[in-house]
Amino acid sequence: MTDLTGYQILSPIYESANSLVYRGIRERDNLPMILKVLKQDYPNPSELTRYKQEYEITRSLAGKGVVKVYDLHRYQNSLVMTLEDFGGKSLKGWMTERPFPLGEFLTVAIAISESLAK
Repeated sequence: MTDLTGYQILSPIYESANSLVYRGIRERDNLPMILKVLKQDYPNPSELTRYKQEYEITRSLAGKGVVKVYDLHRYQNSLVMTLEDFGGKSLKGWMTERPFPLGEFLTVAIAISESLAK
């Protein structure tokens, strides 16, 4: 993903079997954004439907610890979801940088559990 009108792509941050996730900036207001795009150049109708459902479900969530979803755009033959970029780092990346003392680990685990419960 190198050209998405209205967005400047800064760096890739994650790749799964189905999607690519990038950190970027919305050009009209310089708002930091996360852009999640389906990996396949030509996703089938069921993949597009699943991605639209993911967008709707994520958009309906609200509260502390939940990333805000801004929009779903067409991108070439696929879709791209734009999300809030609060400057965070993946838990996996965070945990590989340094050991977690038990107290800090439990604080993070409790916060994640509370967000999931809501």
